[in-house]
Amino acid sequence: MDYKAIAQQTAEEVLAYAQDISGWKVVKSSLIYFWILFPFEKKITVSSKTSRIFLGNLYRIEGIIPESTAKLSNFLYQPENRVTWDKSLKGYNVVHKIDSDTFICHTITQSFAMGSISPRDFVDVVYIKHYEGNIDIVCTKSVDFPGYPPSSHYIRGYNHPSGYVCSPLRENPAYSKLVMFVQTEMKGKLPPSIIEKSMPSNLLSFFLNAKDGVKAHGIPSIRGCYNGHSSVYRKK
Repeated sequence: MDYKAIAQQTAEEVLAYAQDISGWKVVKSSLIYFWILFPFEKKITVSSKTSRIFLGNLYRIEGIIPESTAKLSNFLYQPENRVTWDKSLKGYNVVHKIDSDTFICHTITQSFAMGSISPRDFVDVVYIKHYEGNIDIVCTKSVDFPGYPPSSHYIRGYNHPSGYVCSPLRENPAYSKLVMFVQTEMKGKLPPSIIEKSMPSNLLSFFLNAKDGVKAHGIPSIRGCYNGHSSVYRKK
């Protein structure tokens, strides 16, 4: 399997999602406050539309992060400390490094929706790509990987092309506009209504966790600085 080719194609698909402005329906929003010369407020919005890939929704989450684009994209790409700030996860293990821009990870989620959605695991290729205009895309897509087949411990979920688009905020380039795209197939026998009801709140929580995490960890803006040695979870 050509994981690099899959990663590059996924980045182009996420870029296409970012350029698609039609058909989105806002399903949740929240206000956050910033100070740029004077205090102001910005909304975090969660929107959705029917996915063209599977029987579910493609979600778009958009808001402002008080950090530069370079630092934010590296923070979202790097596996170090992921489970310390991403409260939706209980395991995030890099199982194979392809190059400085691409790796494969095994992820285990927490249960959510008050326990009605049990933990899932995923095996994804993760890739970061830098575009002109100081735009970065960090994308992910589920893949098959030897040594990590589905197990009886977790239901194996599937991430269709998803990712983050980071760009400088027009009003202040020291801040970033973050747009996330998520289209996760939970698998199992869950009624779609449970997923559709719980997903917007969980995505909003993830955005807020990322905002707090990048501030707390102070990730440097160094391109391709992942060294492949850090793992927070080991498959037994």
